[in-house]
Amino acid sequence: MTISLSLLDLASVGQDETVGESLHGSVLLARKAEELGYRRVWYAEHHNIPTIASSATSVLMAHVAAHTERIRLGSGGVMLPNHAPLLIAEQFGTLASLHPGRIDLGLGRAPGTDQNTLRALRRSPASADTFPQDVQELQAFLGDESRIPDVRAIPGEGTHVPLYILGSSLFGAKLAAALGLPYGFASHFAPQAMEDAIAIYRRQFQPSEQCPEAHVIAGVNVIAAETDEAAQQQLHRTQRQRVKLLLGRQDRQISDEQAEEILASPQGEQIKQMSKYTGAGTPDKVRDYLDWFAGHADADELMVVHIGGSVEGRLRSMDLLGEVGSPVAT
Repeated sequence: MTISLSLLDLASVGQDETVGESLHGSVLLARKAEELGYRRVWYAEHHNIPTIASSATSVLMAHVAAHTERIRLGSGGVMLPNHAPLLIAEQFGTLASLHPGRIDLGLGRAPGTDQNTLRALRRSPASADTFPQDVQELQAFLGDESRIPDVRAIPGEGTHVPLYILGSSLFGAKLAAALGLPYGFASHFAPQAMEDAIAIYRRQFQPSEQCPEAHVIAGVNVIAAETDEAAQQQLHRTQRQRVKLLLGRQDRQISDEQAEEILASPQGEQIKQMSKYTGAGTPDKVRDYLDWFAGHADADELMVVHIGGSVEGRLRSMDLLGEVGSPVAT
């Protein structure tokens, strides 16, 4: 089976890396993706997470776009309840004007952070309630006619930046289907509802000018290494780090030993389930896994997250998968 591969870059900050090194690494990863024929690279909006440097998503996209030539770049996603639709239209309209034909706008409904940080963003949890209307308002700002009299997105108007609805529940699937937009499911960290959500999306999809046919993007983790043992070790380190991130606090850091104890508990099993869809092993095994997963997810495109403790590790995973002829269709 041949399927398009794309890259989700979380701009992860490794244990011995600075934020600046992580962001420079994002340029290297995008260049590698361009070289290997990946379809697009997306960046996710997160806030107040020490290990993720992609919070200013559009700024990072602008930097990477200036250092690449062809590959599409986008948000995976912008958390729209955190922003006014007009501001996002202006930001992505600027990007599209500078880099025509290369910009995507993936949209999520979650805040991408905790409640304290949400308040620091001057947003209310109730902001998510108007997500469907905000998506349509944003789409109109990027189209030919605003929904708000005498208010235009400049830059933005007439750029028709393509929108994608992202989610991990049935809500996003139904909204994407109703609006006739492509749908991305976050199966790389929230796998539980994947099959039901994608089935609902395909069954209820209404064709649109942007998207005449349903299009599903499914997230999947990848660790390609020289040996299966090395890949499994990296997966375990990643799960241990996730325990620290999810359960630790500023006033109570979790040690490696404590994280191991938690991973061995029922609570740890739930955390390990977050990475249920992970292809980890030698390049041949990863390639076969991606082929299986594409069919299992009924996906048209895979959004791959190369897991590694450093930029160097993620680049190595990409290289190894590329050497065996990953199932990329450009």
